[in-house]
Amino acid sequence: MPGAAQILRGPGDDAAVVRARPVCAVSVDTMVDGTHFRLRAGEASAAEVGHRALASALSDLAAMGAQSGEAYLALGLPEGLGEDQALALVRSASALAAATGTAIAGGDVVAAAALTVSVTVVGWADDESELVGRDGALVGDLVGVTGTLGAPGAALAVREGRATGAGSIERLLQRVRAPVPRLREGRALAGAGVHAMIDVSDGIATDAAHLGRASAALLRVELARLPLAGGVAEVCAELGLPACELAATGGEDYELCFCASAENRSRVEAAVDSAGGVGVTWIGEVVAGAPGVSLLGERGNEVELGGFEHRW
Repeated sequence: MPGAAQILRGPGDDAAVVRARPVCAVSVDTMVDGTHFRLRAGEASAAEVGHRALASALSDLAAMGAQSGEAYLALGLPEGLGEDQALALVRSASALAAATGTAIAGGDVVAAAALTVSVTVVGWADDESELVGRDGALVGDLVGVTGTLGAPGAALAVREGRATGAGSIERLLQRVRAPVPRLREGRALAGAGVHAMIDVSDGIATDAAHLGRASAALLRVELARLPLAGGVAEVCAELGLPACELAATGGEDYELCFCASAENRSRVEAAVDSAGGVGVTWIGEVVAGAPGVSLLGERGNEVELGGFEHRW
């Protein structure tokens, strides 16, 4: 398993030195106060920011089916950010790193106008064929998603005062404060032979379209099939908004959307169950057509929905 054992030289030297495997997957993710979170406005804690920044980056490795290896954190710290807050951020990221078998191998700290957290993550595989891209979906494939959707979007409505989230607020906020990158599920799905995969960071409406365009195929998604996180339906009732629409557009779910052959359905379900028990929901199919996504409402009519734009 990855961790400190593969680090030959880590923090404290001019560069990290790690033991390499044949294939490396690398991703960079950046979060900025006022755009991706609101620390100065008191709507997020420094610990939450540290966890979310690393989780977001690791989710990209999960979408490839890579095994997590190292992470590098670059922090831009504004004037007025206390040492306790900076340490809370780093400790939170370190706790998630430990929980996911990731080694924080280095980084940098600079002054900045607003708190900025940039995370580079490195994942590994023994062969390129073990990794899954966005471009492999085939006509006739089923479209699936892990876990449940909509909690971050519903939590945003509560934080902005547009809904109360009565009875569900803590459950909703927990999904925002401490999202879980689906690393085990991603590796299991890759091992089960899925053809294409992406993490749901901007909402199914946007991310399924990415799969379709990359694969030169059309993903037909039925909104009524989307698995709703607990509390989403109640918040949407307050908003007067169909819950499936929020689930499709809310973003920051960090679940995995993937395409797999119908013949492989049982194997995929078993693989995800064995990896963590979050479950799979089949939400559509891949068909011939203009590359992208077609979102179908309850009456089978096509619905136009926009994806998520970072606001906090």
